[in-house]
Amino acid sequence: MSITAKDVNKLRQVTGAGMMDCKKALQETNGDFEAAIDYLRKKGQKVSEKRSDREATEGVVIAKTSDDHKRGIVIALSCETDFVAKNADFIEIANKFADEALKSMPATLDELKQKQVDDKAIADHLTDQMGKIGEKIDLSEYERVESEHVLAYNHLGNKIGVLVAMSKGGSNGEVSQAGRDVAMQIAAMNPVALDKDQVDSRTVEREIEIAREQIRAEGKPDNLVDKIAEGKLNKFYKERTLLNQDFVKDPSKTVKKLLEDIDKELKITDFKRVEIGG
Repeated sequence: MSITAKDVNKLRQVTGAGMMDCKKALQETNGDFEAAIDYLRKKGQKVSEKRSDREATEGVVIAKTSDDHKRGIVIALSCETDFVAKNADFIEIANKFADEALKSMPATLDELKQKQVDDKAIADHLTDQMGKIGEKIDLSEYERVESEHVLAYNHLGNKIGVLVAMSKGGSNGEVSQAGRDVAMQIAAMNPVALDKDQVDSRTVEREIEIAREQIRAEGKPDNLVDKIAEGKLNKFYKERTLLNQDFVKDPSKTVKKLLEDIDKELKITDFKRVEIGG
């Protein structure tokens, strides 16, 4: 198939790889964007993998908890330009959507869009906003958690929202501080799962395949490929699963050790991270 300069540039913007490398990756994968990213990684290219919808990469993310901190939600209201994202009316309606989500705790994003705000379904508000503003406006993400103690964290001018669900409440000041610190870590480090056992099997298979291709490309003997690939997978778990990550504020301990030092029974039961353009 024909690979256009626009296709090559988009892959370059997303991965940070060189122009010719991006062109070859697209040619080798018949224009399949995700396969091209994997191709670059297998060839040893460092890629940023910023998955982004170029049509609506701006907006606001809002994370909130109930007054008793037993429930939390995070929503993303997306638009096309930063100018709209910073508009007071846009932020106000995003907060109204978040309030309704927290009140009703619908199971899915589609259910949330049918909820009423100011006597009108959220879906209808979105249509009205698109007509009024002239941009693509969408309630693009919605997550919820329930636990003994839920903390919400809004980061980077409402571009990232995080929920952290903990097994114990915040009467202990150390527990609340740890929850806030972990939320900031999630915002900055973007873990793919809580622990290695919760990493999606497809992700594991993908990482092993990429590692094997990298090792073979380096000319390592076939009898060492699987052993080295296993080591790379363990490194992936260390860097990309929350409990095994080094704690950013004190790299001498992991996030899991941070919690154990405060209370042996203190656990993070779940987390959610939503990012505009992420």
